[in-house]
Amino acid sequence: MTTAATAPAPATSAASTPTPAPAPAPAAQRGTTTVSERAVRRIAERATTEALPGRPSQATATVRGRKAEVSLGVTLPYPAPLADGARDVQRHVVERTRELTGLDVPTARVNVTALAAPRYSRAPVPPFEETNSPGTPRRWWSGRRVPTALLTSAAALGCGALAVDLIEVHLAHRAAAAWRVSAVHWLSGHGPGDSPVVIAGGLTALLGVWMIVLAVTPGLRHRSTVRSAAERVDAAVDRSAVESLVRDAVADVAGVGAVRVRVRRRRIAVRAGLAFGDRAEVSAAVTAAAHAAVASCRLRREPRIRVTVTPDPVWQPPKQAPVPETVVATNGLDG
Repeated sequence: MTTAATAPAPATSAASTPTPAPAPAPAAQRGTTTVSERAVRRIAERATTEALPGRPSQATATVRGRKAEVSLGVTLPYPAPLADGARDVQRHVVERTRELTGLDVPTARVNVTALAAPRYSRAPVPPFEETNSPGTPRRWWSGRRVPTALLTSAAALGCGALAVDLIEVHLAHRAAAAWRVSAVHWLSGHGPGDSPVVIAGGLTALLGVWMIVLAVTPGLRHRSTVRSAAERVDAAVDRSAVESLVRDAVADVAGVGAVRVRVRRRRIAVRAGLAFGDRAEVSAAVTAAAHAAVASCRLRREPRIRVTVTPDPVWQPPKQAPVPETVVATNGLDG
Protein backbone atom coordinates (compact mmCIF):
# COMPACT_ATOMS: atom_id res chain seq x y z
CA MET A 1 0.00 0.00 0.00
CA THR A 2 1.46 3.22 -1.06
CA THR A 3 1.01 6.21 1.15
CA ALA A 4 0.82 9.64 -0.63
CA ALA A 5 2.73 12.34 1.10
CA THR A 6 0.93 15.67 1.31
CA ALA A 7 3.07 18.72 0.69
CA PRO A 8 3.03 21.22 3.49
CA ALA A 9 1.08 24.51 2.88
CA PRO A 10 3.24 27.56 2.21
CA ALA A 11 3.74 29.89 5.13
CA THR A 12 1.79 33.12 5.11
CA SER A 13 3.95 36.23 4.83
CA ALA A 14 3.72 38.59 7.75
CA ALA A 15 3.77 41.66 5.49
CA SER A 16 0.24 42.44 4.13
CA THR A 17 -0.32 44.00 0.66
CA PRO A 18 -1.82 47.65 0.84
CA THR A 19 -5.48 47.96 -0.22
CA PRO A 20 -5.90 50.20 -3.31
CA ALA A 21 -7.99 53.44 -2.87
CA PRO A 22 -11.50 53.44 -4.40
CA ALA A 23 -11.84 55.19 -7.77
CA PRO A 24 -13.50 58.67 -7.67
CA ALA A 25 -17.18 58.81 -8.55
CA PRO A 26 -18.15 60.18 -11.95
CA ALA A 27 -18.81 63.91 -12.23
CA ALA A 28 -22.54 63.30 -12.72
CA GLN A 29 -22.69 61.59 -9.29
CA ARG A 30 -20.78 64.28 -7.36
CA GLY A 31 -23.57 66.99 -7.71
CA THR A 32 -24.37 69.85 -10.05
CA THR A 33 -23.91 73.63 -10.04
CA THR A 34 -26.99 75.59 -11.09
CA VAL A 35 -26.73 79.20 -12.28
CA SER A 36 -30.05 80.97 -11.87
CA GLU A 37 -31.59 83.20 -14.49
CA ARG A 38 -31.36 86.15 -12.12
CA ALA A 39 -27.61 85.70 -11.80
CA VAL A 40 -27.21 85.49 -15.58
CA ARG A 41 -29.31 88.63 -15.99
CA ARG A 42 -27.27 90.59 -13.45
CA ILE A 43 -24.01 89.48 -15.04
CA ALA A 44 -25.26 90.50 -18.48
CA GLU A 45 -26.32 93.93 -17.20
CA ARG A 46 -22.93 94.39 -15.56
CA ALA A 47 -21.17 93.42 -18.76
CA THR A 48 -23.31 95.93 -20.67
CA THR A 49 -22.29 98.64 -18.21
CA GLU A 50 -18.65 97.75 -18.85
CA ALA A 51 -19.16 98.16 -22.60
CA LEU A 52 -21.27 101.34 -22.26
CA PRO A 53 -20.17 103.25 -19.14
CA GLY A 54 -22.83 105.51 -17.72
CA ARG A 55 -25.60 104.24 -20.00
CA PRO A 56 -28.74 102.61 -18.57
CA SER A 57 -29.43 99.03 -19.65
CA GLN A 58 -31.92 96.25 -19.06
CA ALA A 59 -31.41 92.54 -19.61
CA THR A 60 -33.49 89.37 -19.57
CA ALA A 61 -32.09 85.86 -19.42
CA THR A 62 -33.42 82.33 -19.92
CA VAL A 63 -31.44 79.26 -18.81
CA ARG A 64 -32.13 75.80 -20.24
CA GLY A 65 -29.64 73.27 -18.94
CA ARG A 66 -26.14 74.43 -19.89
CA LYS A 67 -27.38 77.00 -22.40
CA ALA A 68 -28.39 80.59 -21.72
CA GLU A 69 -30.25 83.05 -23.90
CA VAL A 70 -29.72 86.76 -23.20
CA SER A 71 -31.65 89.78 -24.47
CA LEU A 72 -30.47 93.36 -23.90
CA GLY A 73 -32.09 96.78 -24.03
CA VAL A 74 -29.36 99.40 -24.35
CA THR A 75 -28.93 103.15 -24.91
CA LEU A 76 -26.25 103.87 -27.50
CA PRO A 77 -24.34 107.14 -27.86
CA TYR A 78 -25.24 109.54 -30.65
CA PRO A 79 -23.83 110.32 -33.16
CA ALA A 80 -22.11 106.96 -33.69
CA PRO A 81 -22.51 103.96 -36.05
CA LEU A 82 -25.36 101.98 -34.52
CA ALA A 83 -24.45 98.67 -36.14
CA ASP A 84 -20.85 98.78 -34.89
CA GLY A 85 -21.90 99.87 -31.40
CA ALA A 86 -24.51 97.12 -31.08
CA ARG A 87 -22.04 94.53 -32.40
CA ASP A 88 -19.37 95.54 -29.87
CA VAL A 89 -21.85 95.37 -26.99
CA GLN A 90 -23.11 91.99 -28.16
CA ARG A 91 -19.61 90.52 -28.41
CA HIS A 92 -18.53 91.81 -25.00
CA VAL A 93 -21.68 90.64 -23.20
CA VAL A 94 -21.47 87.14 -24.73
CA GLU A 95 -17.81 86.70 -23.80
CA ARG A 96 -18.16 88.00 -20.24
CA THR A 97 -21.35 86.06 -19.50
CA ARG A 98 -19.82 82.86 -20.87
CA GLU A 99 -16.64 83.42 -18.86
CA LEU A 100 -18.31 84.19 -15.53
CA THR A 101 -21.17 81.66 -15.64
CA GLY A 102 -19.59 78.76 -17.52
CA LEU A 103 -22.74 78.43 -19.61
CA ASP A 104 -22.98 78.26 -23.35
CA VAL A 105 -24.18 81.65 -24.60
CA PRO A 106 -24.56 81.42 -28.38
CA THR A 107 -25.46 85.07 -28.86
CA ALA A 108 -27.18 88.05 -27.28
CA ARG A 109 -30.13 89.88 -28.78
CA VAL A 110 -29.52 93.63 -28.62
CA ASN A 111 -32.47 96.05 -28.74
CA VAL A 112 -31.52 99.75 -29.01
CA THR A 113 -34.13 101.53 -26.88
CA ALA A 114 -32.76 105.08 -27.04
CA LEU A 115 -29.98 107.31 -28.29
CA ALA A 116 -28.15 109.64 -25.93
CA ALA A 117 -26.17 112.65 -27.11
CA PRO A 118 -23.08 113.71 -25.16
CA ARG A 119 -23.88 115.93 -22.23
CA TYR A 120 -21.55 118.69 -23.36
CA SER A 121 -20.67 119.48 -26.98
CA ARG A 122 -17.65 121.36 -25.64
CA ALA A 123 -15.78 121.56 -22.37
CA PRO A 124 -17.83 123.30 -19.66
CA VAL A 125 -16.78 126.86 -18.92
CA PRO A 126 -15.50 127.38 -15.36
CA PRO A 127 -17.74 129.67 -13.30
CA PHE A 128 -15.06 132.32 -12.86
CA GLU A 129 -14.74 132.74 -16.64
CA GLU A 130 -18.43 133.45 -17.21
CA THR A 131 -18.80 137.13 -18.02
CA ASN A 132 -21.27 139.32 -19.83
CA SER A 133 -21.07 138.57 -23.51
CA PRO A 134 -21.08 141.72 -25.67
CA GLY A 135 -23.99 140.34 -27.67
CA THR A 136 -26.16 139.38 -24.69
CA PRO A 137 -29.34 141.51 -24.84
CA ARG A 138 -30.81 143.18 -21.80
CA ARG A 139 -34.24 141.88 -22.70
CA TRP A 140 -35.64 139.28 -25.04
CA TRP A 141 -37.86 140.68 -27.79
CA SER A 142 -41.21 139.08 -28.36
CA GLY A 143 -42.32 138.14 -31.83
CA ARG A 144 -45.81 139.58 -31.07
CA ARG A 145 -47.38 136.65 -32.84
CA VAL A 146 -50.89 137.01 -31.43
CA PRO A 147 -51.39 140.74 -32.26
CA THR A 148 -49.80 140.25 -35.67
CA ALA A 149 -52.01 137.26 -36.41
CA LEU A 150 -55.18 139.11 -35.34
CA LEU A 151 -54.38 142.21 -37.38
CA THR A 152 -53.34 140.19 -40.41
CA SER A 153 -56.46 138.01 -40.23
CA ALA A 154 -58.80 141.03 -40.00
CA ALA A 155 -57.09 142.79 -42.90
CA ALA A 156 -57.08 139.62 -45.00
CA LEU A 157 -60.78 138.97 -44.41
CA GLY A 158 -61.79 142.53 -45.26
CA CYS A 159 -59.61 142.78 -48.37
CA GLY A 160 -60.62 139.30 -49.49
CA ALA A 161 -64.34 140.01 -49.18
CA LEU A 162 -63.97 143.28 -51.09
CA ALA A 163 -61.90 141.61 -53.81
CA VAL A 164 -64.44 138.79 -54.26
CA ASP A 165 -67.30 141.26 -54.52
CA LEU A 166 -65.47 143.38 -57.13
CA ILE A 167 -64.61 140.31 -59.20
CA GLU A 168 -68.26 139.16 -59.18
CA VAL A 169 -69.46 142.64 -60.22
CA HIS A 170 -67.00 143.15 -63.09
CA LEU A 171 -66.62 139.61 -64.39
CA ALA A 172 -69.89 137.88 -63.52
CA HIS A 173 -71.96 141.07 -63.99
CA ARG A 174 -73.75 140.61 -60.67
CA ALA A 175 -75.10 143.28 -58.39
CA ALA A 176 -72.88 144.66 -55.64
CA ALA A 177 -73.12 143.00 -52.26
CA ALA A 178 -75.60 144.45 -49.80
CA TRP A 179 -72.99 145.10 -47.13
CA ARG A 180 -70.84 147.17 -49.54
CA VAL A 181 -73.85 149.22 -50.77
CA SER A 182 -74.93 149.87 -47.17
CA ALA A 183 -71.42 150.94 -46.18
CA VAL A 184 -71.17 153.36 -49.12
CA HIS A 185 -74.58 154.91 -48.36
CA TRP A 186 -73.72 155.28 -44.66
CA LEU A 187 -70.39 156.97 -45.41
CA SER A 188 -72.00 159.34 -47.91
CA GLY A 189 -74.45 160.53 -45.27
CA HIS A 190 -71.98 161.14 -42.41
CA GLY A 191 -69.27 163.78 -42.34
CA PRO A 192 -66.07 164.14 -40.31
CA GLY A 193 -67.86 165.99 -37.51
CA ASP A 194 -70.43 163.29 -36.76
CA SER A 195 -70.11 161.41 -33.49
CA PRO A 196 -69.89 157.92 -35.03
CA VAL A 197 -67.08 159.04 -37.34
CA VAL A 198 -65.20 160.70 -34.45
CA ILE A 199 -65.55 157.59 -32.27
CA ALA A 200 -64.38 155.30 -35.09
CA GLY A 201 -61.41 157.59 -35.77
CA GLY A 202 -60.46 157.62 -32.09
CA LEU A 203 -60.59 153.83 -31.87
CA THR A 204 -58.46 153.56 -35.00
CA ALA A 205 -55.91 155.98 -33.52
CA LEU A 206 -55.76 153.99 -30.27
CA LEU A 207 -55.25 150.82 -32.27
CA GLY A 208 -52.38 152.45 -34.14
CA VAL A 209 -50.76 153.69 -30.92
CA TRP A 210 -51.07 150.20 -29.45
CA MET A 211 -49.38 148.67 -32.49
CA ILE A 212 -46.55 151.24 -32.28
CA VAL A 213 -46.03 150.46 -28.58
CA LEU A 214 -45.87 146.75 -29.35
CA ALA A 215 -43.35 147.40 -32.11
CA VAL A 216 -40.91 149.51 -30.03
CA THR A 217 -41.08 147.58 -26.73
CA PRO A 218 -39.35 144.22 -26.21
CA GLY A 219 -42.10 142.39 -24.35
CA LEU A 220 -41.55 139.10 -22.51
CA ARG A 221 -41.43 140.92 -19.19
CA HIS A 222 -41.63 137.65 -17.27
CA ARG A 223 -38.19 136.58 -18.55
CA SER A 224 -34.75 137.85 -17.60
CA THR A 225 -31.61 137.27 -19.64
CA VAL A 226 -28.75 135.24 -18.17
CA ARG A 227 -25.01 135.81 -18.47
CA SER A 228 -23.22 133.36 -20.72
CA ALA A 229 -19.69 133.11 -22.08
CA ALA A 230 -20.72 130.95 -25.02
CA GLU A 231 -20.64 132.68 -28.36
CA ARG A 232 -23.91 133.37 -30.15
CA VAL A 233 -25.93 131.91 -27.27
CA ASP A 234 -28.71 133.91 -25.62
CA ALA A 235 -30.26 132.45 -22.47
CA ALA A 236 -33.12 133.62 -20.32
CA VAL A 237 -34.86 132.42 -17.17
CA ASP A 238 -38.48 132.81 -16.20
CA ARG A 239 -39.07 135.01 -13.18
CA SER A 240 -41.28 132.37 -11.60
CA ALA A 241 -38.24 130.08 -11.49
CA VAL A 242 -36.23 132.80 -9.73
CA GLU A 243 -39.07 133.21 -7.24
CA SER A 244 -39.09 129.49 -6.48
CA LEU A 245 -35.31 129.40 -6.07
CA VAL A 246 -35.23 132.37 -3.69
CA ARG A 247 -38.24 131.05 -1.75
CA ASP A 248 -36.61 127.64 -1.21
CA ALA A 249 -33.31 129.22 -0.17
CA VAL A 250 -34.97 131.52 2.37
CA ALA A 251 -37.22 128.75 3.72
CA ASP A 252 -34.10 126.72 4.62
CA VAL A 253 -32.95 129.40 7.09
CA ALA A 254 -33.46 128.34 10.69
CA GLY A 255 -36.31 130.22 12.37
CA VAL A 256 -38.15 131.20 9.18
CA GLY A 257 -41.79 130.25 8.76
CA ALA A 258 -43.90 131.39 5.82
CA VAL A 259 -42.05 133.01 2.91
CA ARG A 260 -43.41 135.21 0.10
CA VAL A 261 -41.24 136.31 -2.81
CA ARG A 262 -42.12 138.75 -5.58
CA VAL A 263 -39.70 139.22 -8.48
CA ARG A 264 -39.87 142.27 -10.68
CA ARG A 265 -37.59 143.57 -13.39
CA ARG A 266 -35.46 145.76 -11.12
CA ARG A 267 -36.19 144.52 -7.61
CA ILE A 268 -37.06 141.45 -5.57
CA ALA A 269 -39.22 141.68 -2.47
CA VAL A 270 -38.81 138.96 0.15
CA ARG A 271 -41.18 138.72 3.10
CA ALA A 272 -40.37 136.10 5.72
CA GLY A 273 -42.18 135.19 8.91
CA LEU A 274 -40.06 134.81 12.04
CA ALA A 275 -41.08 131.76 14.07
CA PHE A 276 -38.23 131.67 16.57
CA GLY A 277 -34.75 133.05 17.13
CA ASP A 278 -33.20 136.49 17.15
CA ARG A 279 -34.75 138.83 14.60
CA ALA A 280 -31.52 140.58 13.59
CA GLU A 281 -29.63 137.31 13.07
CA VAL A 282 -32.46 135.72 11.08
CA SER A 283 -32.81 138.86 8.96
CA ALA A 284 -29.10 138.79 8.13
CA ALA A 285 -29.27 135.08 7.27
CA VAL A 286 -32.33 135.61 5.06
CA THR A 287 -30.60 138.47 3.22
CA ALA A 288 -27.49 136.37 2.64
CA ALA A 289 -29.54 133.39 1.39
CA ALA A 290 -31.54 135.59 -1.00
CA HIS A 291 -28.40 137.20 -2.41
CA ALA A 292 -26.77 133.79 -2.88
CA ALA A 293 -29.82 132.41 -4.67
CA VAL A 294 -30.01 135.39 -7.03
CA ALA A 295 -26.27 135.21 -7.71
CA SER A 296 -26.59 131.53 -8.64
CA CYS A 297 -29.08 132.52 -11.37
CA ARG A 298 -26.35 134.64 -13.02
CA LEU A 299 -28.81 137.26 -14.23
CA ARG A 300 -27.38 139.83 -16.60
CA ARG A 301 -28.92 142.59 -14.57
CA GLU A 302 -29.13 141.70 -10.89
CA PRO A 303 -32.17 143.32 -9.25
CA ARG A 304 -32.18 144.99 -5.87
CA ILE A 305 -33.27 142.77 -3.01
CA ARG A 306 -35.50 144.03 -0.25
CA VAL A 307 -35.92 141.75 2.77
CA THR A 308 -38.62 142.15 5.41
CA VAL A 309 -38.73 139.82 8.42
CA THR A 310 -41.98 140.00 10.39
CA PRO A 311 -42.34 138.12 13.69
CA ASP A 312 -45.19 135.61 13.81
CA PRO A 313 -47.85 135.95 16.55
CA VAL A 314 -46.28 133.02 18.42
CA TRP A 315 -42.76 134.47 18.32
CA GLN A 316 -41.13 135.56 21.54
CA PRO A 317 -37.80 137.33 21.85
CA PRO A 318 -35.04 135.05 23.14
CA LYS A 319 -34.38 135.39 26.84
CA GLN A 320 -30.99 136.67 27.83
CA ALA A 321 -29.01 134.53 30.23
CA PRO A 322 -28.60 136.20 33.64
CA VAL A 323 -25.18 137.74 34.26
CA PRO A 324 -23.58 136.20 37.36
CA GLU A 325 -22.81 138.69 40.11
CA THR A 326 -19.15 139.30 40.80
CA VAL A 327 -18.17 138.52 44.38
CA VAL A 328 -15.23 140.50 45.66
CA ALA A 329 -13.30 138.98 48.53
CA THR A 330 -12.15 141.61 51.01
CA ASN A 331 -9.96 139.25 53.07
CA GLY A 332 -11.00 141.12 56.18
CA LEU A 333 -9.41 144.40 55.06
CA ASP A 334 -12.64 146.43 55.19
CA GLY A 335 -12.30 149.69 56.98
